[in-house]
Amino acid sequence: MTSDLVKTVDIDAPPAAVWAVLTDTAAYSEWNPFIRELSGELAAGGRLRVRIGPPGRRAVTLRPKIVRIDAEQELSWLGRLFVPGLFDGQHSFELEPRPGGGTRFTQSEHFSGVLVPLMGRLLSATGRGFEAMNGALRDRAEARQQTSTPPEVTETTAGSLEA
Repeated sequence: MTSDLVKTVDIDAPPAAVWAVLTDTAAYSEWNPFIRELSGELAAGGRLRVRIGPPGRRAVTLRPKIVRIDAEQELSWLGRLFVPGLFDGQHSFELEPRPGGGTRFTQSEHFSGVLVPLMGRLLSATGRGFEAMNGALRDRAEARQQTSTPPEVTETTAGSLEA
């Protein structure tokens, strides 16, 4: 049995700015309502410690393994409940530059295993958690982008410069 969750948000900040927020894992507790803690080496094959708190559910700690990391493009990990095939989840963050500027951020998870049909409530809460995190990531990346962008300098008719 399988199930997929996919939640996407457009962010008015370039992929580099979104990636900087996403990979500043020490700051997750400051802004992330879904992934409350994330630690470990962000490298392919690295093992993470991830504490998630889906809305209305008890927080749980997972120990997934990173399966793919491409700077400013993708971070994916695979987590399992006890043994392979029982309840597995491949979680992905994907960043795609938008043609007009900014980033399309997609958070997804592919669930598989014999317990998937019994996890309906958990999957629903997890989807709400994805939405909450995506919105918080958007807000943080856009706020950082605004504070790091220097004001435009324009020339007035008198020849002086205004900021």
